[in-house]
Amino acid sequence: MNSFAHALPYLHDAYFAVGCCLPDWLSACDRKCRVREKRARKFVDDPDPIVATTARGIVQHHRDDEWFHQTPTFNRLMLKFAVELRELFGNERTMRPGFVGHVIVELFLDAYLHTRYPGKMEKFYELVSSVDREQVQAAVNRFATQPTEKLAVGIERFRRARYLFDYDTDQGVLFRINRVFERVNLQPLDDMMLDWMPHARKRVYENAVALLPHYAIVVG
Repeated sequence: MNSFAHALPYLHDAYFAVGCCLPDWLSACDRKCRVREKRARKFVDDPDPIVATTARGIVQHHRDDEWFHQTPTFNRLMLKFAVELRELFGNERTMRPGFVGHVIVELFLDAYLHTRYPGKMEKFYELVSSVDREQVQAAVNRFATQPTEKLAVGIERFRRARYLFDYDTDQGVLFRINRVFERVNLQPLDDMMLDWMPHARKRVYENAVALLPHYAIVVG
């Protein structure tokens, strides 16, 4: 799952919803810092409510990822997309079709949830704006694999970029995937992806219910 899918069921609790996004945000802003479920679980009853709630959100993230990535529909779509992308790009070795297939499913699922629950993505960004970023960073540093000084800035960057809205268009998805590729030193994908993407988006939307069998809200 991607950020919006992780957070959507918990928009009534700002620090919990933000906690649900932190493992992915840290992979973008500080790859050396990790927040593991086992370590976070030790702090879910911490006297500091921000520490406890943030830790519970991180635990929820890992639990959601565990069932989501084992869902048959997710694996079927991811593998199907990987095959199609390999055929589309031929022998381009830097393309990593399995990785792109994985990411495409998650980004299109966020876009589907945005259409299914109008106004909630805007609410999510308001919620991110409401938390104390420095306190979230301090909470994470209680149980992360190593301390980070980049998370507070990363949260602010996420808030300002508002890139989740880009997933509503295929051009926006391509742009964001290429930003990820730049971060991991891979060659960007070219525009031939844009002919394929509408068909992939349609299949993700059609399979959204099957992709979320254990989701905390009913999707339909």
